[in-house]
Amino acid sequence: MENNSIVYIKSIDDVLQIYQKTIEVSGGGEAGVINIGSLESALIFMQDDEYYPSFVDKLTHLVFVANKSHCFLDGNKRIAIALGMRFLLDNGYLFVIQRFASEMEPISLHLASGKIDKELLHAIITSILYEDDYSESLKLRIINCTYEE
Repeated sequence: MENNSIVYIKSIDDVLQIYQKTIEVSGGGEAGVINIGSLESALIFMQDDEYYPSFVDKLTHLVFVANKSHCFLDGNKRIAIALGMRFLLDNGYLFVIQRFASEMEPISLHLASGKIDKELLHAIITSILYEDDYSESLKLRIINCTYEE
C-alpha cells in the first residue's frame, strides 16, 4: 500500500467517539480525559513519511502512543487496540482485525507495564499483519521480556 493512499483517523473528535464507545462496550473503569495532546500530536506526526514511512510504522506509533501516554483516566490499553483496529479497518485490513484484537490484548498489557518496547511492538504488529503465526524467534523474544520470576 502506498503511503499516499493511507486513510488516517481524521480528528481527535473521532478518537474521543471511539474512546466513549470502547468504554461503553467493554465496561468497567471511569471514562474521562486527562491529557489528549500527545494522542492528538501522534495523529498528525504518524502522517510524516520521513519518520513513519510504512503502514506498520504508522500503526505501531499510533498504538504505542495511545497505550503509553495515559491520555484517559481508564481504558488506555483498550483504546490503543480500538484505534489500531479502526486504522486497520479504514485501510482495508479487515482480514486481520480479529487476530489483531485477540493478539494485542496481552501485548497491550505488557506494553503498558514497560516489558515490551516500541521496537518489539513493531515486530509483533508486522507479524500479525503479514504472517500466519509468530516466528519461533519472535515467540522467544516475547516470552523473554514478559516472563516474570
